[in-house]
Amino acid sequence: MKLTLQKRLAASVMKCSPKKVTFDPASLEDIKEAITKQDIRSLIGEGIIKIAPDKGVSRARANKTKRQKRKGLRRGVGTRKGKKTARTPKKRAWMNRVRSQRNFLKRILEKGVVTHDIYKDLYAKVGGGFFRSVKHIQIFMDERSLVSKDRTVKGSDASASASPAKATKPKAAPKKAKKQEE
Repeated sequence: MKLTLQKRLAASVMKCSPKKVTFDPASLEDIKEAITKQDIRSLIGEGIIKIAPDKGVSRARANKTKRQKRKGLRRGVGTRKGKKTARTPKKRAWMNRVRSQRNFLKRILEKGVVTHDIYKDLYAKVGGGFFRSVKHIQIFMDERSLVSKDRTVKGSDASASASPAKATKPKAAPKKAKKQEE
């Protein structure tokens, strides 16, 4: 059954493309008899001829990506665009590095691991960008033996107290070994 005339008339009445016009499959005989615009208007009024809804683009994939990003995912090397300094500006990276180094120096001065003179010297080096990281300061201090001998912290080794990492607890013996002992 050829209904191209009816599609064209319906499209002109509804002001849309003929591709968007849909016919009710149960009423194809009534549609075939409609040859004027007035007939088409009456069929539109009865709901036999309709416009197909717009398809649009699904947001499901975009929403899934957004949820993943909220969790902190999708930040790997393959996702990044631009230089490293585009994501973290040079100044911000510098500020983070210098602040952590200065905090480290402050801690070891308060603990008495270094003297005030050594502290001032290291502080100046930090400000001048001499050290790459806190670890680099520790290596520098160990190589030059800058840890004060007379001022050990609470009887512990002075070089151990210079490291910011907390002392690790000895690992507990496995449960199987405890059961065998009993």
